[in-house]
Amino acid sequence: MGWFEAYVGSFPHMDQAFSSRPFHIHLVSDSTGETVSTVARAAVAYFRDIETVEHTAILVRTQSQMNRVLKQIDQYRGIALYTLADEELRTVFETECRRLRVPTLAILDPVVAALSTILGVEPAASRPGAQHRIDREYFQRIQAMEFALTHDDGQLAAQAEDADVVLVGVSRTSKTPTAMYLANRGVRVANIPVVPGIELPRWIEEGTGSALIVALTTSPDRLSILRRARLSSIGVGADADYSDRVRIRDEVIDANRMYARMGWPTIDVTGRSIEETSASVLELMRKRQDSK
Repeated sequence: MGWFEAYVGSFPHMDQAFSSRPFHIHLVSDSTGETVSTVARAAVAYFRDIETVEHTAILVRTQSQMNRVLKQIDQYRGIALYTLADEELRTVFETECRRLRVPTLAILDPVVAALSTILGVEPAASRPGAQHRIDREYFQRIQAMEFALTHDDGQLAAQAEDADVVLVGVSRTSKTPTAMYLANRGVRVANIPVVPGIELPRWIEEGTGSALIVALTTSPDRLSILRRARLSSIGVGADADYSDRVRIRDEVIDANRMYARMGWPTIDVTGRSIEETSASVLELMRKRQDSK
């Protein structure tokens, strides 16, 4: 039995040990911290009854920086998840955490070890931030982000024919955040609002563009809540046309009828996260590419 398993086993009732107080999770990285943060949050989501507190330390590359991290870990005991490429710094971190009786987990180690075994190849020496290299793919993501910003909320809609994806939908159906998430994956996305009485760009109506057009919809009740919250956040009183439930219902029904008439794939974003909606769009892109 390893030290980590032995440590966890020293708590006979882990569910009782942390159910009545916050459980501290230290996320330590010598790079941006994106990897360790994403994995940690995905794992924590499985434990709904546990209150967690994140302590994030990024760009940890010197001994003095590590000392500050260890001081915080000592103050708030819990678990430490990390990605550290420097072997010397990593050894210091693991040794001190063991002394403090704080369990640690190098989140990439199991995957790297499995790949090494399967491929029969030893992993090369790593360096901080190696996965964030500046290459062609990186610049493709930057260009996609710029494209999404330039073509956000109907801007330059007539010139968006060369987009990879065009998101259409009535106001407050998460078009912009979905577009930005996809752009970070290197997808060139334009988003165009569907507004009663206002025609869409001719190339969309005529289907002459090369972009995949995806419609986003949601329930009228949810839309009414979102629109009222939006008006309140900008200090504007209730607008009958914008947030009235009956008008919203008619607006959504008319929009959905248009999507069906145009044959556009439609995603209901009610109860969906941006990540889930984006995954559905990527799957539509894959199927379209396969069909070609």
